[in-house]
Amino acid sequence: MIELLQELRKKVVIGFVGGSDLVKISEQLSVTGEPAINMFDYAFAENGLTAFKDGKQLESQSFIKFVGEDRYKVLVNFILHYLADIDIPIKRGTFVEFRNGMINVSPIGRNASIQERIEFEKYDKQHGIRTEFVKVLREKFADYGLTFAIGGQISFDVFPNGWDKTYALRHVQDEGFEEIHFFGDKTYQGGNDYEIFTDERTIGHSVQNPLDTARIIRELFF
Repeated sequence: MIELLQELRKKVVIGFVGGSDLVKISEQLSVTGEPAINMFDYAFAENGLTAFKDGKQLESQSFIKFVGEDRYKVLVNFILHYLADIDIPIKRGTFVEFRNGMINVSPIGRNASIQERIEFEKYDKQHGIRTEFVKVLREKFADYGLTFAIGGQISFDVFPNGWDKTYALRHVQDEGFEEIHFFGDKTYQGGNDYEIFTDERTIGHSVQNPLDTARIIRELFF
């Protein structure tokens, strides 16, 4: 896949956007040892709240400044109490991860192993743990101006409205691109790819896995 992206970069401008912080995204993408921000023309971590163009950092935003310390404590305390009462097969550690532009909430904990993540994802699909959790938070904190978006295998993101992945488009919308193609797997409503997938500024592609992504890229650009 990395080799295909390198060839693609010779034809078009490429970038990535993810909800995780830059360190975690880099761990996933830097399989060759080269920094991820050097492998792409644009790099958008935390939905673009941390952004790079040609390896140089752009202006960033802060979740805590938007919410405020007092309201944040009310939110995180409620989340922690709710997490304590969830009955799931196993729990590990790091249930709430504070990031620059959002918080990430995981019922099983982000310290879960790869196999534990796979098992939780299966369990979650059957029992709707994250879906119900998000529903409760949307109702409880309706006045906070926040979006709750399920993403990945084990967690969901919490961020200000409009700070979903469409935030990354602010960095490219005036660059004169004829088309902006987006590839994502959580493109259903409530998934963390939904907003940018359906945005009128993008051409969205719903994919299942890297092989599916590679197939579409070859069809479109080669």
